[in-house]
Amino acid sequence: MATTIPSIACLGVIGRNNNPLHITIFPSYDPASNTRAPLRTPLQFSLLLSSTLDIFDTRARRAATTAPNTSTAATATAAGSAPLLTGDFGLLHAVDERLAAYGFETNTGVKFVAVVDMRGRYSGGLGPAGSAPGGAGGGVAGMRGGVGLRETELRVVFRAMQTAYVRLLQNPFYDPDEHAPLAGPGGGGGGGGGGVGGKRITSHKFAEEMRRIGEGWAPGVTNL
Repeated sequence: MATTIPSIACLGVIGRNNNPLHITIFPSYDPASNTRAPLRTPLQFSLLLSSTLDIFDTRARRAATTAPNTSTAATATAAGSAPLLTGDFGLLHAVDERLAAYGFETNTGVKFVAVVDMRGRYSGGLGPAGSAPGGAGGGVAGMRGGVGLRETELRVVFRAMQTAYVRLLQNPFYDPDEHAPLAGPGGGGGGGGGGVGGKRITSHKFAEEMRRIGEGWAPGVTNL
């Protein structure tokens, strides 16, 4: 039976008013058929991203409550878990036995979500689609097959996503206000309200960057 390792199944960007801005879906490896195909439909992945909003809100409220208490932050750091003030929310929730959602929120309220398929890539680095991009197969995969995924493994993904988003903001033709609709009933917080209207990101360059990040990541990759 083929050994598999984690891979990115979906990357999503959610606006500061909980409005969807971008989604990129990646195929997963199926050892039974030796093929690669997405585990969920675009609609299902969109609903999965929406389901993370309440978790973002809950953790942000918790962080706001504990932020003034420096001893609490120091204790959390000493215990090995970085305070949520960094914006790195780590594991949001495990969807099922294969999928898990990880999240990061910028200081402007834009959220990045990476859905990981714990068995999404053939560990030999060679599957139906050929060599894994960016050197993410081969040696790394062979060394880490069957090893549990650490939350810190996704930080390189969120750094790369944030860099791509900052570059998008630097484009004079991109108007962030057009992509930030007014909050729906109940305000912008939580998953129940969400934004109404607003544009999605249509930049081909940004989409290509998201594709490159998702295809280039594997456990152990430190630079994207």
